[in-house]
Amino acid sequence: MTRRSRRELLRNASIAGLAVAAPRWLRGADRSGDGPNDKFRIAILGLGGINVVGGVGGRGRQLIDALRKVRGVAVAAICDVDKEVLDHGVQLLQKRGQRLAAFTDLRHVLDDQSIDAVAVATPNHWHALATIWACQAGKDVYVEKPFSYNIWEGAQMVAAARKYARIVQVGTQRRSSVAIRQALEYLGSGGIGPIRCARAIIYRARQGIGKAGGEMPVPNTVDYDLWCGPAPKTPLLRKQLHYDWHWVWAFGNGEIGNNGAHTIDVCRWALGQHRPPPRAMSIGGRFRFDDDGETPNTQIALFDYQPAPLICEVRNLSAGKEADAVGRYRGADRGVVVECEGGWLAGDASGVKVFDSAGKKIKEFRDGQGNSDLEIAHLANFVAAVKSRKAADLNAEAVEGHFSTACCHMANVSHRLGKRAEPEAIRDSIRSSREMSEAFERCQEHLRANGVDLSVDRAVVGPWVTFDHVQGRFVGPFAEAANQLSRRDDRKPFAVPTIT
Repeated sequence: MTRRSRRELLRNASIAGLAVAAPRWLRGADRSGDGPNDKFRIAILGLGGINVVGGVGGRGRQLIDALRKVRGVAVAAICDVDKEVLDHGVQLLQKRGQRLAAFTDLRHVLDDQSIDAVAVATPNHWHALATIWACQAGKDVYVEKPFSYNIWEGAQMVAAARKYARIVQVGTQRRSSVAIRQALEYLGSGGIGPIRCARAIIYRARQGIGKAGGEMPVPNTVDYDLWCGPAPKTPLLRKQLHYDWHWVWAFGNGEIGNNGAHTIDVCRWALGQHRPPPRAMSIGGRFRFDDDGETPNTQIALFDYQPAPLICEVRNLSAGKEADAVGRYRGADRGVVVECEGGWLAGDASGVKVFDSAGKKIKEFRDGQGNSDLEIAHLANFVAAVKSRKAADLNAEAVEGHFSTACCHMANVSHRLGKRAEPEAIRDSIRSSREMSEAFERCQEHLRANGVDLSVDRAVVGPWVTFDHVQGRFVGPFAEAANQLSRRDDRKPFAVPTIT
């Protein structure tokens, strides 16, 4: 047994000790007219915009499609604050012959005693409150990534899962990938030596979100007060209400929170680290996009795990239309690259390859399932854990989501506290890290290919921010400002509660 697997067993043992109450569907609750009593009834909170420009959107609808393929599950209700989106979802399901309840206010879903669990696919700023309210209502929760909007909220979500004895799974589906699990077991056996560095690669081309030029009208189908929820109720200052909130600090966490949450999670898993890093720093900026977005479209974050660091690289600029125009690192444009003394491992959920130090492929792990199958497997794992009432059965339990998402938040806090600097000053600030220095040089070359000269359009260099995981707060230099960015004063009646 490897050292990492021992740590996992100890962590799982602490989770397994929780007394988790059984839901009504396992206790034979009467549901006359609602179908067989052995059906697990779940509600989808947040369907995602329709006809969204420049984004995937529709995360909730994707979950509906996947859940229909999980045995013993019934999607019993859908909820979206946009009446047009909700009606669209109802019509799609009616065409399939499926009847279900529809709500615009998630509080009405939580009041429904026939609902066993909820899947939270709302914008990020609603994740914590929806999860905590659901736990308080006696419902289990499947919450999409990123787990939380900020670090403090993530801690309250974990506390709520514990206090109310609920099963809470995070939508980091790679935790259910057979290929990744087998590859990391091989890595843990010492097949290519000790780990030197783990890299989370997110090279995904995007376009800017445009400039609104002032306040935009909120769609008349939307209860904007409810949409804002815990966030400040400010004027709509972007062209598109849906999806583009990802790139606005009041509601989203940028690309590192959007897709970095997946790959950082796998890197942390590979490193065997079961807590946030002691400190982190960021280099990045929003280059070339003349738009209303605020978050970086190019970012390198260093998480100072010991003995091997974790580096996340985000790129949204593309020098062309070809498949690898955003760039590649060791052949990968997304996923993870784990560099060891005797070679490296590179891949993603569908497959992972292992190379020796000369670049010769020596191992390959294939999952045998596509992305949709992986999602079904992850949801099925959640349902199985609900049935067993053992949180340790979850592949991505709440605390795992909290720790991985805390990495994303730490990087963004560093960025938001940073200042623009000349390339040489940046080199000086990271000279002690060979891996980070190498990543910066590649990033500078990538930006140059996209018409960005860092000596003119300077990158933002964030300070090291130090996090005490026991206290659950930043300490040391910049602590006061960092902690202010890690918790905000929510609007009543949407304040995220402190769980004690």
